[in-house]
Amino acid sequence: MKRLLHWAGGALAIIGGVFVVLRLRQHAAGIDFERLTGAHLAVLVLLAMVYGGANTFLALAWRNLLAFCRETTTRRWAIYAYGSSQLAKYIPGNIFQFAGRLAIGMADGYGGWALARSTLWELGLISVAGAIYGCLALNLVFKDIPTFASLLAFALALAAAIALSARFLSRHVAIALGEQALFLALSGAVFVGCLVIAAPEIDAAPGRLVAVAGAFVLSWLVGLVTPGAPAGLGVREAVLLVLLAGIGTEPEVLLAVLLGRIVNVVGDALFFGVGTALGRMRK
Repeated sequence: MKRLLHWAGGALAIIGGVFVVLRLRQHAAGIDFERLTGAHLAVLVLLAMVYGGANTFLALAWRNLLAFCRETTTRRWAIYAYGSSQLAKYIPGNIFQFAGRLAIGMADGYGGWALARSTLWELGLISVAGAIYGCLALNLVFKDIPTFASLLAFALALAAAIALSARFLSRHVAIALGEQALFLALSGAVFVGCLVIAAPEIDAAPGRLVAVAGAFVLSWLVGLVTPGAPAGLGVREAVLLVLLAGIGTEPEVLLAVLLGRIVNVVGDALFFGVGTALGRMRK
């Protein structure tokens, strides 16, 4: 069954990738890469740094979940272990980053069961956080829902999830959920920056941009939970193209999706560099 799920997830990734490639071919003439100026490139580098730094919140959330599983670590070790295994998520299968972290933790004397449990809690918790962020994108799908209602639903759902986690699980779980929510907020903001660069004439009303950020987080979640899709490649982009239809022209949205993926990869590489450097400092 597990192998079947990975095959299915891999097939979805391929289908999503083909969908994006076909759209690129269809609108290649309309995607104007030449209008990206030096200032745009500088902003994209800054966005990559923001995204890379945002990964720190994921590492700290994992540290709190390890504490919930009765394994105490330092912040530096958590960032090292998380960061140095980060790029493995781009290997087909979408599991090797977790295997890498497990190997690093066990090599440093931490319990394998606690490490495995913390990973399961991490996936479950961030899925909850991502689904909550989906509230922000409700008015992209259901046009009659006002922005205020989407924001209110998001705020209430996130506050309730954190409060319930603290009440029935542990403060470590509640803090971890908050840290994951911060990572997702920064990730969504980074993609909004890419969209503004790609489509400078879009409706930049705050409510509209918040909905775009919610759509990015929702697409990120779909890519995360799709087994076999390396870093959600293909799946995330296909979902974004569907959710953002009508935000700008399709060539503009395609360019934003491409820029967002490039920025994410560069940010992950920067975070990997930080994690690797911390590992060498330890030795």
